[in-house]
Amino acid sequence: MNVAKGKFVNNQLNKILPKKKRKNLKQKTLIKHCCFDLDGTLVDSNKTIYNATAFALGKLGVEFDVSEERFALKIGQHFVDIFSAFNIIVPDFEKFISIYKTNYFEQMEYSKVYDGVEKTLSALKDRDIHVSLLTTKIQDQADKIIDHFNLRKYFDLVMGRRDGIAHKPSPEPLLKICYDLNVDVKNTLMVGDTELDIQCGKNAGSYTCGVLYGYRTKELLEIENPDFIVESIENILEKI
Repeated sequence: MNVAKGKFVNNQLNKILPKKKRKNLKQKTLIKHCCFDLDGTLVDSNKTIYNATAFALGKLGVEFDVSEERFALKIGQHFVDIFSAFNIIVPDFEKFISIYKTNYFEQMEYSKVYDGVEKTLSALKDRDIHVSLLTTKIQDQADKIIDHFNLRKYFDLVMGRRDGIAHKPSPEPLLKICYDLNVDVKNTLMVGDTELDIQCGKNAGSYTCGVLYGYRTKELLEIENPDFIVESIENILEKI
């Protein structure tokens, strides 16, 4: 196909395809900012979270008979919602969080950065694309995890759960990140492995990407209708 004909075809596609559909085509100059979830997206932390949860509940005398597989399907949600889903009553939630946070870092040997994460983050920085992190973990815990894996150098901003700011799926934390980085949310890609990540991005007005190697099935992610779904984090580089 010659260049003139190629331009004609692209122009016709732009006229024919609904705007919503055009988002799935490559538009390399469109994305100026990628915001990533943490657990199940950058770091495989299922066993660490599960073990620390079981330990903290045990210290409080609370029975915990949920399998690791069932528990993984709730990772990303706030503990209040997780315990509600499994009908677990925690007598002292603040004490649970305190024990959990301490034990979490004693279980870090079970966590690892997913293959391709550093390569992808580095490539995004090389393209002058802003990179941020948005997690439901408390801010100081998020900071410690990022530093533990020596990932700080890749991020322009790390946002954990903060007082006064709603958490995912609210658009508020993503909009706050965009404001702080002085980037339009319409030029942002929210990347995550759960429905909360996709809902957060959609609520804020960003593009969204689901990853299949995390803690949700393809079927669950497809229900949220993200702009695209990838099998590997490196596939994102081919999409933007």
